[in-house]
Amino acid sequence: MPTVYLNPERQSIKDVEIALRKLKKKVEACGVLKTLEEKRQYERPGIKRNRKKAAAIARWRREKAKEELPPKLY
Repeated sequence: MPTVYLNPERQSIKDVEIALRKLKKKVEACGVLKTLEEKRQYERPGIKRNRKKAAAIARWRREKAKEELPPKLY
């Protein structure tokens, strides 16, 4: 679980807001909310397979687009 520590001597509103932003970034990077969303509702195996397949195709298309040469500008 991601943690953010505050300095007990310095606890102004701004420091708390900064710590909250850091915590949000760490939670998002860790993927905690994503796993909660996935487990909140049951997803049939076929639908899960289709979603993963679509994500793989999108990743492949992005990689393919990076490899393509840019169009000639003349």
